[in-house]
Amino acid sequence: MDVKQSSCGAAVAAELPGKTRLVVHLGSFALDACRLSHPILRFVRNLEPKSPPSSKPNNGVSSSDIAVDPSSNLWFHLYLPSSSSTTTLLPLLIYFHGGGFLSSAANSKTYDLLCRNLAAHLQVTVASVNYRLAPNHRYPSQYDDGFATLKFIDAHNYAVLPSNIDLNHCFLTGDSAGGNIAHYVAVRYGRHEFEKLNIIGLVEIQPFFGGKEHSESELRLRSDRNHEAVSGGDMSAAVKFPATLVVVGGGDPLQDWQRRYIEGLKKSGKE
Repeated sequence: MDVKQSSCGAAVAAELPGKTRLVVHLGSFALDACRLSHPILRFVRNLEPKSPPSSKPNNGVSSSDIAVDPSSNLWFHLYLPSSSSTTTLLPLLIYFHGGGFLSSAANSKTYDLLCRNLAAHLQVTVASVNYRLAPNHRYPSQYDDGFATLKFIDAHNYAVLPSNIDLNHCFLTGDSAGGNIAHYVAVRYGRHEFEKLNIIGLVEIQPFFGGKEHSESELRLRSDRNHEAVSGGDMSAAVKFPATLVVVGGGDPLQDWQRRYIEGLKKSGKE
């Protein structure tokens, strides 16, 4: 794949492989259609293949579902690498999937494969959160679910989790809308006292951030959004906000907002 320099000097891919472009375009089309019609949204959700939990190792990782709040169907899919020793402490990575707040689930085949790879290759335990989706459940339901999951893990810890999970070394992670959720859950984490859960890092993969004005990348790559949830907020008051890694995609229309978010973290004294 050819590589060129972006306007900010970063190396970006000049062109994605044809198969990847097709998948991205189909996904974008499906999300656009979902925003226009509830029946289409329900159809897409039902069409998306799911992966059941597997107590027997699959690709070196076993998985199970853990209920957080049955009344709101809040649960997380837990991935545990089978090669790990029962005495070796494993960091906990809490993952929020993408999908424009509208689609996908913790057990979607795509995210199941991703989380299994993360668990196997990084030797971490992954808790993939199945938060409620819009438009049935409006803002801030997704943030509420993410924060409720943190409190559940902190309160129940080893009653529901394997004993070799290191709750003192936890990370919040997400892509796209999930990156947005991870950010706001991290903000709420910083305002609450937890007994055992210690978030030491935040990893955001092309997080969904935006604002009222049209940035250069939005005009160039055609995008439009405006909501208080997408700005990232004022980070100066977030005392316990964890060290953050932000991954910015060269073809993402929101890349300028993601870079502004990074600069906002720096100006607020965050690592």
